[in-house]
Amino acid sequence: MNNPAIKNLDPAKLELIKMAAARTKGKSGRELAPIMLALISGANKQGIRFSPDEVTLILEILKQGKSKEEQEQIDRTVKMTSSLFKNHTK
Repeated sequence: MNNPAIKNLDPAKLELIKMAAARTKGKSGRELAPIMLALISGANKQGIRFSPDEVTLILEILKQGKSKEEQEQIDRTVKMTSSLFKNHTK
């Protein structure tokens, strides 16, 4: 959460990211996809859209403190679910 890019985010988006970070604490890579999907769909319901760069930033934040294996699992999970993210961010 100390990433400098986060300071430029919309406060509503920042609050959602903080919520996602709290929910993902201690979770494995496989458990992150449903949380991310819920974050994005919840944001959409509030009229909030995340840009691809913002999604990348969120994933980098969520990967902090994870082992290399878990980070790779997160990357694989994101690739597998990228079509879902695209559908929810339209």
